Amino acid sequence: MSPALARTVNALGLLALSVPLLFAFADQFLKHDLPCPLCLMQRMAFVVAGIGIALNITIEPRPAHYGMAIVSAILGAAVSLRQIALHVAPGTGSYGDPFLGFHFYTWAFIVFALIILCSAAMLFLEGQFEPELAPEPVRIGGLSMIALGLFSLLALGNAVSTVAECELGFCPDNPTAYELFQKTAPAAD
Repeated sequence: MSPALARTVNALGLLALSVPLLFAFADQFLKHDLPCPLCLMQRMAFVVAGIGIALNITIEPRPAHYGMAIVSAILGAAVSLRQIALHVAPGTGSYGDPFLGFHFYTWAFIVFALIILCSAAMLFLEGQFEPELAPEPVRIGGLSMIALGLFSLLALGNAVSTVAECELGFCPDNPTAYELFQKTAPAAD
């Protein structure tokens, strides 16, 4: 696989990775379903994995970038499994509404597993890591620009909404409002 083809494959992967973040934001803003702290940690793991993939597009494919995506996906999968374990016992309820039969944290685990498998598979395609005889500057095409733009907007939106929800402190276990926008009444003397 050539470095140029690897960049295209990584752009498709970054678009695919953006889908769960897009659905999470749609749920958050359209259904007013604020993410819990474990959900925010999963989003953060998606963002870090996406940064690893984005580095393959903007710089050049490197094993370390795939490694970053894999390690982040392993940590995100662990958080997802923790949340699944919290809600698997009868009578414990769940967090959020299901989507196509699964809750978002279950979908997150599935996507993290796919990130791990796809990144590991890309590591076997060693041609992308070989230096080119006449290296040209990296040219980012239309698909890559769309993938990078969408992912960047989602990463920035995630950071802004997390600050709005939690301010600069700990996030509430069961959030009901954006704390940054909550006005506190002055204390009575």
